[in-house]
Amino acid sequence: MPAALPEPRPLQEAPSLGWGVLAPGGIAGRFVDAVLRHSGQRVVAVGSRSADRAAEFARAHGVERSYGGYGALVDDPDVDVVYIASPHSAHAEQALLAIAAGKHVLIEKPFTADAASARAVQAAAKAAGVLAMEAMWTRYLPQYDVLRQLLADGAVGEIGLVESDFGFSFPFDPTHRLYDPAQAGGALLDAGVYPLSFVSSVLGAPTGVVAHGSLAPTGVDERATMLLDYADPAVRGVASTALTSILPVRGSISGTAGIVELIPPFLFPTGIRFTPAGPMSADAPLEWVDRTFDERYDALSYEATALAGYVGEGRHESPVHPLDEVVGVIEVIDEARRQLGAR
Repeated sequence: MPAALPEPRPLQEAPSLGWGVLAPGGIAGRFVDAVLRHSGQRVVAVGSRSADRAAEFARAHGVERSYGGYGALVDDPDVDVVYIASPHSAHAEQALLAIAAGKHVLIEKPFTADAASARAVQAAAKAAGVLAMEAMWTRYLPQYDVLRQLLADGAVGEIGLVESDFGFSFPFDPTHRLYDPAQAGGALLDAGVYPLSFVSSVLGAPTGVVAHGSLAPTGVDERATMLLDYADPAVRGVASTALTSILPVRGSISGTAGIVELIPPFLFPTGIRFTPAGPMSADAPLEWVDRTFDERYDALSYEATALAGYVGEGRHESPVHPLDEVVGVIEVIDEARRQLGAR
């Protein structure tokens, strides 16, 4: 039983890079606002298929210039990194466009819509000598660093079960990206990538996957629970997702010495709780609560600072979320979708 939870370690020093935003939508606006308020990074340009939309976004978020096209954005010499915030189905094509222009890329989750595309982006980034990173912002929240320290110290003991879920209720609309196969819709790619990434961060790639769920009328997966097997038969991962019901949004690790939980909803900067083993234990749970930001999406700035720091260190991928692991999670999604018969 540790006397107290460790404190999150400070972020590494990061050079100030010029960022270009590709596809200005809601998450792009939150990202830009967070980066400009809480990091030393510079957002210098935005590109959209619509010049008017790009100009409107630039005015609203204090970005100095806008382009009515993606090619002009990636060719801007002041852009060092391209943040790709488009629908899932366009991630691979646009990442390859930016990489071919010699830019580092931060790609919104999921990295790509399938594992073959993910491997193509990974290979292109390696060949070009640029950094490619999935914008899985949870990996860069302070509570995740506390978690990494607890696991490294063996505070949980021998891990037997890792569980996570993320689901919400969204009315069926065949034209919406969540339900449209042409836009890589479905619960697994949109929401399921979060709990799968959490399990992967603790246990790594599974040796087997069994998926249960259901499909929407358009053929995309609307609900899925995955049982993940590992080489040790005493270890199991469980990840659940849904577009049809609200789930607790939890992440927990159960071991012989205790249970670690990321306080729900674990996607956001909330905190972490450690409960010692045994239902009759007299030891009270230990907590670390994140009170850094009043606006929770301001924590998107962490991933931008992390990427810039890795570039400054000469890295080509994130050490806390390497690309082999990113590809591995998408391979699990591919297999789950195959088992469910999803389009």
